[in-house]
Amino acid sequence: MCPIASQLLGKTSVGGSRCNPAAAALLLSLCLGLPPLVATCPPYCLCASDIISCSGHNLSMLPFDLPSYATRLDLSHNALTVLPADWISQPFDRLSTLVLSRNSIGQIDMDTFMVTPHLLHLDLSSNCLTVLNSSIFTGLKELKELLLFGNQIVQINPGAFSDLHSLKRIYLSGNKLTDFPLGLYEEPGGPRNLTFLDLSSNRLSTVPVQTLLSLTRQGGIYLQENPLVCDCALLALLEYWMWKQYRPMVDFKGEYPCRDNAGPGPNCSQQGVSDMPLETQTYQVEPGKWLWVPCMGLAKTPQEGLAVFWVTPRTVLNSSANDLSDHLIVLPNGTLEIRRALLEDSGIYGCVAARGRYYDPSESLEVSVVVGNLSAASSSGLAHRSGAEHFNTAFTTLASCVVSIILVLLYLYLTPCRCRESRGGASGGCGGRAIILCSDPREVESGQQRSNGKRVAFLEPQVEDSNIDGPKTPVINLGHVTTEGILKNGSRTVGQTLTDTAHVV
Repeated sequence: MCPIASQLLGKTSVGGSRCNPAAAALLLSLCLGLPPLVATCPPYCLCASDIISCSGHNLSMLPFDLPSYATRLDLSHNALTVLPADWISQPFDRLSTLVLSRNSIGQIDMDTFMVTPHLLHLDLSSNCLTVLNSSIFTGLKELKELLLFGNQIVQINPGAFSDLHSLKRIYLSGNKLTDFPLGLYEEPGGPRNLTFLDLSSNRLSTVPVQTLLSLTRQGGIYLQENPLVCDCALLALLEYWMWKQYRPMVDFKGEYPCRDNAGPGPNCSQQGVSDMPLETQTYQVEPGKWLWVPCMGLAKTPQEGLAVFWVTPRTVLNSSANDLSDHLIVLPNGTLEIRRALLEDSGIYGCVAARGRYYDPSESLEVSVVVGNLSAASSSGLAHRSGAEHFNTAFTTLASCVVSIILVLLYLYLTPCRCRESRGGASGGCGGRAIILCSDPREVESGQQRSNGKRVAFLEPQVEDSNIDGPKTPVINLGHVTTEGILKNGSRTVGQTLTDTAHVV
């Protein structure tokens, strides 16, 4: 017997504490060369198919030997304080949801989640986390949703969200953050397609307005119930969000500052701002020329210190941070200056500034800039916007042409009816004359055989009246040749078979 296993099995207590029977059984099976036993459901847990729930048992240590077939593991409502790196005996290759909420977790070791490589949903809400260290979530490359609300997080170190390439939704509300976590968007290795960020009920006093104008085009950012300082830049952002019907702003309008006409101060007041509805305007410029686009709704002489942002098709510009060597700059009066316009400068431009009132969504705070020929650019833009409609039209036209061609082919090659011979050898029922010559007369042996490779000759129908005297048409005897013809007489199409003499004019 293995010495280590014998010691574990022979001693009931080591230093006053009982040994681990599960570990001893595992060592014994390995020493004897037996395959390891499949872990069974702990008696204090509930196992149903691929779900394991150990919730609400006041556990201070994580269960070490759990079945690895679980796709959902619930350890919520316990007394866990630490998540060590070796918290489980074997990897959970099938685990997609891990619930650790309502514990007292204040420490998570590095590489703790390496044993859950396919985790999609991680719930660490309502714990005691204060700092998110670097690489704390290493190994969670497939994680899509992370719940961290209800903790005491005051700091997020650089690299904390590295490896979270697939993360789409993160909840950080109800913490003590004082700085906006820009690392979520800017750090390499972080989330690439984050569409939801909840920072409500924190301690944010300022936010990067220029960055938010770019980020909110990608997804929702919730900032309600924060002690934000209502300055001109924040007021401009909130007005713009309301005009855009931005869901985080519309749903929680009463929980943001700068509401109920309580402006941040006289520096943001605009004298001479028109209350008339704003309409979309279009500006045209030739390539290589300069263009000046005024900010709609602003006074001609705005107050000093007014923050004006321009949302362009490629970036967001700020009037307080200009580089004179840039291609696009915002002048102190809020006017956008486009220097040596390029074709790619065409698009929709939005001016974001504190105007002192909320605008109706039917109004327009944006302008259209066209570089080059207006009609050509409009046609190009229309074609781009209605590509699906044009495709449908082209497809319908093509289908119509195909159907028309099929009908024509059916009309030309559909086997015609035969004119039956009347008594006396004369053909009846055709009402006219047509001659069809076979490619080889020798192929015609009887009146019921048809020839391949027929050539058709159409003749104008003639009215036969036995009572009218006149010169007779010369008769050419072709013998007993079977012919088939198609005769069009007005709206009538007749096929006939001539087995007697044919007449040629």
